[in-house]
Amino acid sequence: MRKYIIKRILISIVILFLVAFVIYALMRCLPTSYVEAMARQKSMQPGSKSFEEWMEQLTHMYNLDVGIIPGFFKWLGQMLTFKFGDSWLWTKPVTEVFNNCVWISFFMGLIAFVLQIIIAIPLGVIAATKQYSKTDYVISVLALAGISLPTFFFASLLKLVFSVRLGWFDLYGLTGRNHEQLSAFAKLLDMGHHLVLPIVTLVVISVGSLMRYTRTNMLEVLNADFIRTARAKGLSERKVIYHHAFRNTLIPLVTIIGGSLPGLFSGALITETLYSIPGIGYISYQSMVGGDIPFSMFYLVFMAVLTLLGNLISDILYAVVDPRVRIA
Repeated sequence: MRKYIIKRILISIVILFLVAFVIYALMRCLPTSYVEAMARQKSMQPGSKSFEEWMEQLTHMYNLDVGIIPGFFKWLGQMLTFKFGDSWLWTKPVTEVFNNCVWISFFMGLIAFVLQIIIAIPLGVIAATKQYSKTDYVISVLALAGISLPTFFFASLLKLVFSVRLGWFDLYGLTGRNHEQLSAFAKLLDMGHHLVLPIVTLVVISVGSLMRYTRTNMLEVLNADFIRTARAKGLSERKVIYHHAFRNTLIPLVTIIGGSLPGLFSGALITETLYSIPGIGYISYQSMVGGDIPFSMFYLVFMAVLTLLGNLISDILYAVVDPRVRIA
């Protein structure tokens, strides 16, 4: 088990190094020079230095006066020492901007993730145990509808019904107009009220795939030889399903759920942008549109780390729940 984990970690480090180089190279090869635009903007301020002096200072500051490979290793050295620079758009250190917005995405994603598990797994098990029944067809249709609905369409539909027509929720934002005048507990309720529609959007869009995955794996286990043996021994159907079949269905489900955990920190770019929730997804989108290279590079590398961490967690959990992986 130890060799298995060490091997996976070493492979992840190599992949992360290559991904970081690709991200840096792509940023260096952009057709638009944001450094030049920034130097021009600063040089137009009263009493400022000339455009040429700002260009020289900024290109040296961001290692743009050297080649891609030397510049990459300088940038990598700064990243390894946790020196991520300042955000061009938000005029704050990158880590400060990240810390201010990531927890909003985390709690919103965590609530949606828990609701997704609570809804999807039981419905998937019910659909599998009642295969080809009306219940199975209804659950399958709901799952396929959730998978097929585009996020922007479903979010716009929710805002039209519950914000425009019924007036139950605000169209945009994380807080209301009188947020600063409320007590601490009332502020939390106000933020929670504004997160209802984004969380509903995340749950409905993502619950279908997990539901279908649970149903498929449950059907595969129910057709296995050891399930037929358990039934032949006279065990009750409830014990066969929930004691024998469901426990074996959890093996692939655990890996899927474990791989989803790091994604809680990555944010939901489309959902947060549509509802103007200042989470990490929305802030990263604004940074990329605004040409904020330092924050964009930090966010892309952070996403790569989360993806590799998710795969690593899935591999480790699969080895924990399935001894055959450890033996191999």
